[in-house]
Amino acid sequence: MRALIVDDERHVREAIRLLVDWQAYGINEVTEAQDVASAIERINQDSPQIVFTDMMMPGQLGTDLLAWIREHASSAKVIVISGHDDFDFVRKTVLYGGMDYILKPIDPEQLNQAVAKAVQSRKQEDEGTKQEQRKAIEINQLRPVYWDKILTNLVEDPSYYSSIVETLRTEFGLEEEDRLCRVAVLATDTIHPTIRSKFAGSEDLLYFSLLNICNEIVRKQRRGVAFRHEQGSVVVLLWKMTGSAPALLDTVNEGIRQAFGSPLEFGLGGERPLPAGIKQSYHEAHIVLRQRNMRAVRPRVRCFDPEENPRLSAIHLTEFEDPMRIALRSGQEQPIRDVVRLWVNQAERMSYINTEQLELWNHEYSVVRARLLKELFGDLPAASNRSQDSAFAAVPVDPEGCLMLPRLAERLEQDLLQLSRLWAEHQRQDEHVIFEIVKYIDSHYAEDITLQDLADRFFLSREYISRKFKQQFQENLSDHIERVRMDKAKLLLMNPQYRIAQVAELVGYKDEKYFSKVFKKLEGLSPNEYRKRDR
Repeated sequence: MRALIVDDERHVREAIRLLVDWQAYGINEVTEAQDVASAIERINQDSPQIVFTDMMMPGQLGTDLLAWIREHASSAKVIVISGHDDFDFVRKTVLYGGMDYILKPIDPEQLNQAVAKAVQSRKQEDEGTKQEQRKAIEINQLRPVYWDKILTNLVEDPSYYSSIVETLRTEFGLEEEDRLCRVAVLATDTIHPTIRSKFAGSEDLLYFSLLNICNEIVRKQRRGVAFRHEQGSVVVLLWKMTGSAPALLDTVNEGIRQAFGSPLEFGLGGERPLPAGIKQSYHEAHIVLRQRNMRAVRPRVRCFDPEENPRLSAIHLTEFEDPMRIALRSGQEQPIRDVVRLWVNQAERMSYINTEQLELWNHEYSVVRARLLKELFGDLPAASNRSQDSAFAAVPVDPEGCLMLPRLAERLEQDLLQLSRLWAEHQRQDEHVIFEIVKYIDSHYAEDITLQDLADRFFLSREYISRKFKQQFQENLSDHIERVRMDKAKLLLMNPQYRIAQVAELVGYKDEKYFSKVFKKLEGLSPNEYRKRDR
């Protein structure tokens, strides 16, 4: 199998050569071209099965090469590698049958996945498995991404409607008399873990399945389309029989229940003019989801109500920061359980907890936790390794989608207990390393010991050693070194065979006068006076 790399930049061609595992894909010949004209010449000469092409090149564009390949070498599989996140380029890649659109800088894994997909597709064609080829094209990621981008653009900017209205009519059944629209958003935060576990943690596969179910019903009735918004939510855009949208979503939910064992929740915006009201209805659907009471069983499809504006008495986690700090520093489990119980008792009294409150808790705890980490572990690099997602990052819900406060409290308790254990371990390590430093000083007091020397030897910062030493011994490191040296000097002065200059040198002082000055400052006597007094 042969491949052709088309790019006007030599380093890009070399990067593709290095990043692809050619042998693994059975590609034994790789050629290059630096523009469209030479690429066409190469294709006519070598008939490569795989073509990599840039979009922006001198002379003709990559889209021109795509069009030429579509007409003259349609069996070649094309992978576009571009430095431009240009929607028109993506659209033309899909139009001309490109296999994938990869942005620079090139991601090795994404590139090899694209090559594997292209090679597999070509092999299927060569083997005559046309049915499998059509299936591979259907699941090709470009087409869903293409429509997701188009419909996301439409939601964000309804003026985009005029440029795609004909496509919406031919592809999804939009008719001229359709004048109203309605947008629904699926709540992904209350998807039960048992459902997520069926997809082995793959969000993309979960969303793909949900969209298939939604479109199986919505598009089959030609009432709209479901897509994945670029911000991550599953969105259903309806433009026909919008008044009965709740019933339609109930039907969708029944399909989800049959597939997953449990229905999900939809927030449904109000009926608005098409296309001007699309963005407003989408916003209203999000408001519905943010305002739903997570403590109560609620309808699976909730409609926007402009009169609904719940006033909440928020409980702030920051109010519990000081008790948390004290509990953590105690090193005991019970104080931590007590402070969590204090918070959960107040939370239990809240009959209404919505998404905004949960987001507030998540943000507040992230801030509190970061401050505690800073206080407990300082600037140690290990401190950053101990951080993790907030205990409030994922909402624990029961099969009915209701918030499980005891489970949330358990997560908070477990996180604080883990921090407390890490703090205790850190304290033990601190004490150990400080005494190792003391031991080192006792053995090397006669050398020129600096704070930087100790920092390099024990892989700690100078500030950290200085602060911890002062905490442990209530004296500065430099004072400790001088005291050790003076203690050794007093022992040596007891031996009359040593002159003062020798004693000074033996305890690390090159200058006898400076040694005498330090000795007198600490002992109240000069070395000579100390020696005479001790006789």
